[in-house]
Amino acid sequence: MSFDGVFTHAMVQELKDQLVTGRISKIHQPYENEIVLVIRAQGKNQRLLLSAHPSYARIQLTKIAYTNPDNPPNFVMMLRKYLDGAILEDIHQIENDRVVHFTFSKRDELGDLQNIVLIVELMGRHSTIVLLNKQTGKILDAIKHIGHSQNTYRSILPGSDYIEPPKQEQTNPFHASKEQVFATLSTAETLDGRYLQQNFQGLGRDTADELAFRLLEKPNEKMAVWTDFWQSIQNKLAPTLGLKNKKEFFAPLVFKTFEAPTTYADLSTLLDAFYGEKAEKDRVKQLGNELIRKVENEIKRNQTKLAKREKTLLDSENAEEFRRDGELLTTFMAQVPRGVETIELQNYYEDNAPITIKLNPALTPNQNAQKYFQKYQKLKNAVKLIYDQIAEAKDEINYLESVLAQLEIAGPMDIEVIKEELVASGYLKQKRNKKNRKQAPSKPEHFTASDGTSILVGKNNLQNDQLTLKQARKTDIWLHAKNIPGSHVIIKNENPSEETLLEAAELAAYFSKFRQSAQVPVDYVAVKHVHKPNGARSGFVIYENQKTLFVTPEEAVVEQLRKNGTA
Repeated sequence: MSFDGVFTHAMVQELKDQLVTGRISKIHQPYENEIVLVIRAQGKNQRLLLSAHPSYARIQLTKIAYTNPDNPPNFVMMLRKYLDGAILEDIHQIENDRVVHFTFSKRDELGDLQNIVLIVELMGRHSTIVLLNKQTGKILDAIKHIGHSQNTYRSILPGSDYIEPPKQEQTNPFHASKEQVFATLSTAETLDGRYLQQNFQGLGRDTADELAFRLLEKPNEKMAVWTDFWQSIQNKLAPTLGLKNKKEFFAPLVFKTFEAPTTYADLSTLLDAFYGEKAEKDRVKQLGNELIRKVENEIKRNQTKLAKREKTLLDSENAEEFRRDGELLTTFMAQVPRGVETIELQNYYEDNAPITIKLNPALTPNQNAQKYFQKYQKLKNAVKLIYDQIAEAKDEINYLESVLAQLEIAGPMDIEVIKEELVASGYLKQKRNKKNRKQAPSKPEHFTASDGTSILVGKNNLQNDQLTLKQARKTDIWLHAKNIPGSHVIIKNENPSEETLLEAAELAAYFSKFRQSAQVPVDYVAVKHVHKPNGARSGFVIYENQKTLFVTPEEAVVEQLRKNGTA
């Protein structure tokens, strides 16, 4: 379901009940299109997410943790200036549209009470968040600046008058009289979702289809069905996640058109379940694109370097031919006229068979001979280094591919951890924080097995080295997905139960490149059998005496292991 006017109506009521009269204590803008307001209300801190994302626009309370940028964007600085410490007076939906006004009161520097409105417009790619001075009607700032050249209907720029989005002409179903509804329903040639959308405001297609289904299910009780539906939206919410045509949808009620419905305690919890993974992948894409491009470019650069070195190695196989030609020219120099491009000589290395040697006509016979000796010597010298250089380039490519694999499965919280590794490896420049202090290195993630055993997981190659080579005891159990990039996993027990071993193997498979695969092979062995070769890159180890388990990673298991330690 899209976040339509009906769902907006229900969400506004839920937020009103929990947030009105609350005070803003913190304001963050973790991502380009999203704002998080921490509001102290009813004795606890609530995180209000306002999203103007083109695909995931919504308003909700959230329990998902967000990372915040080191340098706050300009828009969040304006929000802090006007809303930090402000009291939320009201939350109001405009008609049954996807436009919501959050009205705040706060005293300015002179002690005068001022009313500030934060307007959230949930309109797909046109979604935006606008900070407005209620008294003047002037825009203070917006999360997206839109000039007249981009939208001839209205500008959304600081200092401009706020103009509301075009209003819908359809009837608001929450305000429609019984006579209006009866006339509309009884005159329909085809009573379906499309017809209801054309006549009533704020209905997404799936909401309209559900209402049409209920009306046609009891054709002689249309008004009773209509009234019951809207009263349920007002008073009997049952937030639901379900399937429709094999796609996942959410709704404020248990829709009869859904398959396998799952209900939730409230609308915000429902949205965390629906949007959590989808939005997370999108945020990873936003945050990780720059790193992915950087790593991919480094891989291409090293692949080019490797190809050149392998060509040099191939050329070196012809080095003896250069030496042979130089010696033949030296031996028969008297027979070589000056200024010719080729000369045919007897090759005494092959029973005096004739051989044609290319010459530079601008050089003397002796200079041509010396050129061949120089080429021979250059290739011989290169061969001494080329095997090491080829091995170095291959190691570099393998290392970068392991980082790329980590980025492909990373969550938003992991991006900074991987960035930390790229800085330490010299691929990115270190950015200092405002206090010019070096940030402490991140630590491996802690999980707890069903029997209480601690399991540690490295989330980048630096953490992998730290975990395996310094933090783990020699008797602890080390796990890693077999022959594929992934995390090092340590069981803090020398003799773990079979259940704990399988749970740790699932973690190793989940935090590997084969996360989406079934029957992932995972090697396990005591840490004392794991070694790091001299000069090896971060995260690379060799091991022996291992055994192998085959597991299918499941996100639910991983989340439970993550929660076990806090339960």
